[in-house]
Amino acid sequence: MENARIKNPSFVAKAGFFTAILSAFIAVLSGMGTRFEVWDFHAGLTMLRWAAFGGLAATVLSLVGIFLAFGTVAMRALAWAVLGFFLGIILVAVPLNWLRTAKNLPLIHDISTDTVNPPQFIEVLPLRKDALNSFHYGGRIVAEQQRMAYPDILPLTMAVSTAVAFQRALAVGRGMGWKIIDENQDEGRIEAVATTFWFGFRDDIVIRIVKSDSGSRVDVRSASRVGISDMGTNAKRIRKFLNLMRKP
Repeated sequence: MENARIKNPSFVAKAGFFTAILSAFIAVLSGMGTRFEVWDFHAGLTMLRWAAFGGLAATVLSLVGIFLAFGTVAMRALAWAVLGFFLGIILVAVPLNWLRTAKNLPLIHDISTDTVNPPQFIEVLPLRKDALNSFHYGGRIVAEQQRMAYPDILPLTMAVSTAVAFQRALAVGRGMGWKIIDENQDEGRIEAVATTFWFGFRDDIVIRIVKSDSGSRVDVRSASRVGISDMGTNAKRIRKFLNLMRKP
C-alpha cells in the first residue's frame, strides 16, 4: 500500500507542495515573531534554518513528483509538483545567499565614514541599554576590515553650508524610513533608528555635519544592536544615504 502511494504522482506531488507551503509559513513566522518580539532573534534564525531544510525536502519530493507525473495524463499532479519545486528552491536559495554573503564579508557590524574619529551616539544610548553589541567603536582592527570590504565608504564633502547639508540629511534620512531620535542643528548631529525588513532588527545611525574648506563635511555611522556580522546591511545603508545626498 505504501509502495503504491510512493509511486502515485499525485500523492508525491502534493506532499512536496504542502511541505513547501508549511516551510514558507515557518519562514514568514520566523521574521514576524522576531520583529514583534514574540521570541528572540536566535529562535527566529533557528526557525528560518528549519524552513530551509523543509524547502530542501519539498524540492526533492517535488522533483520525484515531476518525474512520476511526466509523460502521464496526471497534469494536475505535475502542476502541484512544479509549484512545490519552485517554492522549495526559493526557500533554500534565500538562506544560502545570506550564508554566502556572510562568508564573503568581515564579521563587523559598526560602519563609519570616519574610522579615526567616528561620530558618537548620544541620544540613542538609552535605546541600546539592552543591546548585545557595544556602542563603542571597535578601533583599528574594525577600521582595517571595513577598509578592505567597503573602500567606498568615505566622508562626503558638499559645496553647501552646514545648515543646508543638515536639512538635506534630515530629509534623506526620513525618506529612507528612519525614525529620527534627535536633530541638533547647532551641534550638526542627527541620530536615528532604522529597522530591517525581515526580522525587524534595529540599527542605530548618527550623522555628523561640520564646516569644511569647500562647504560641509558629512560623516555617517551605522551600527547594529545585535549580531556579529551585519551581512553588509550598514554599509549598504550608508552608501544609499550618501548617494541620495549627492543628488541635486
